[in-house]
Amino acid sequence: MVSDKIIQEFKKGTFKPVYWLEGEEPFFIDQVVEYAEKKILNESEAGFNLSIFYGRDADWTSVVNACRRYPMFAERQVVLLKEAQYMRDIEKLEGYIENPLSSTILVVAYKQKKIDGRSKMAKLLKQKGEVLTTKKLFDSELPGWVQVYAKSQGFSITQKAVHLLVDHIGNDLSRLANELDKVVINLGERREINEDDVETYVGISKEYNAFELQHALTQRNMTRCLQIIQYFEGNPKAMPIMQLLPTLYSFFSKAYLVFGAGTNDEYSLAKYLGYQNLNPYVKDIINCAKNYRQKGVEQALLLLHEYNLKSIGVNASNVSDANLLKEMVVKMITPPVD
Repeated sequence: MVSDKIIQEFKKGTFKPVYWLEGEEPFFIDQVVEYAEKKILNESEAGFNLSIFYGRDADWTSVVNACRRYPMFAERQVVLLKEAQYMRDIEKLEGYIENPLSSTILVVAYKQKKIDGRSKMAKLLKQKGEVLTTKKLFDSELPGWVQVYAKSQGFSITQKAVHLLVDHIGNDLSRLANELDKVVINLGERREINEDDVETYVGISKEYNAFELQHALTQRNMTRCLQIIQYFEGNPKAMPIMQLLPTLYSFFSKAYLVFGAGTNDEYSLAKYLGYQNLNPYVKDIINCAKNYRQKGVEQALLLLHEYNLKSIGVNASNVSDANLLKEMVVKMITPPVD
């Protein structure tokens, strides 16, 4: 990740005068901002040389004036502009960016937006500083990211633990990182995170979760599906229906892609689906396509759409989430009429 590259440069004492952090994934932006705020300057230097502004409240003149000051009792100063996407007249920072002070490190967090690449300011940022444009990870990239993050903390993690986290939390890197940090703190001398750790410290049941429901659906195991739904009914916070249905829709959508792959080789299918290896989750996707065939997968996707509407009260009223899930699963597992 480019955010890691920037932080590594910070650690080496290599700095550019301006860092513009933009885009859809706040986690990578927050990583750079946090390091700049807490690690570039030591505690005594920060008292005089760290300035923090928030886009909702700050005006561009205050930011520029702070940037043009010279550091006191230190080689450099750090100016952070957080929530810059809310700042009025932010384009007026252009004058400073064109001629920045080498002793100032200006870090701008411009979340959920991107500067117009055709603008003069965008061109100046590339010439004078560093631009980090972040994107949301694809679902297929999340397991690999979890493994890399765990490794960066000095730990390995089992595949089942990875998929428990990803299926339960989804594409929220900040929360994934926080939950992994929570597990790491409790492991003591052990260096591998397993599914028992995720169950104990994150609170995700290793037996009753979205991953296990997908696996049971793949096998058309009605009894196991109903056991898991029964658990969800008794533990509503474990997997709310509004979180579960999109997860299942994503799973069956990937199974539908298998039919267009033009191969039956499992390793080739894994790569076609965007995964680096044939892990248990990918095997379930492939087996789902085999066991349901194209018509069955199409039926499942239609049912998921139908019951997503029912879950918000469309064509269904006074029906519990658990009963909706049971009804949907029975229809899914029942083979469609040819």
